[in-house]
Amino acid sequence: MSLVEPLPTQPTVPWQPFKALTKDDLDRMPDDGHRYELIDGALLVTPASAVRHQIVAANLNDLLRRACPAELLVLFAPVDVVLATDTVLQPDLVVAEREAFGERDLPTAPLLAVEVLSPSTRRIDLMLKWSRLETAGCAAYWVVDPDTPSLIAWELQDGAYVQVAKVAGDEAAHLTSPFEVTVAPADLLS
Repeated sequence: MSLVEPLPTQPTVPWQPFKALTKDDLDRMPDDGHRYELIDGALLVTPASAVRHQIVAANLNDLLRRACPAELLVLFAPVDVVLATDTVLQPDLVVAEREAFGERDLPTAPLLAVEVLSPSTRRIDLMLKWSRLETAGCAAYWVVDPDTPSLIAWELQDGAYVQVAKVAGDEAAHLTSPFEVTVAPADLLS
């Protein structure tokens, strides 16, 4: 008689391991407080953000909402941005035309995607998400580092991202895409 239980022969996850995942697989993920995203069929799971991250994201959300024209909508994560059947992102903030949003997601690239950097997502935000949003035609992409504090903004020009602002501390970035707004990174921490 063995004291060791045999391993299950079937996986106990809601998807098949070792195959690229799709949005349909993502829709079956549990509502457990984690952020589930797909990049090229690979599942990314991140825990809830730190308080400092949330403060910066909330303050930036308030700033963007005050400057946002009526035909556009600013949404705070989580909201799925469906770039392809195998690539679904949840930027910290998105801006798109109001009518572009579906009932459950944004089925196209936003006009603006913003990520607040965290130690666990820094490389993903600066490399993978940056390149996927650029390829999908997202007009502007910003990253805010709450530890510095700093902001880098890129805009799509001729199909490629070009850095249009890089500021730190009390320096202000005067940005125009998708609408005019001035952002000083240090102000986002209060």
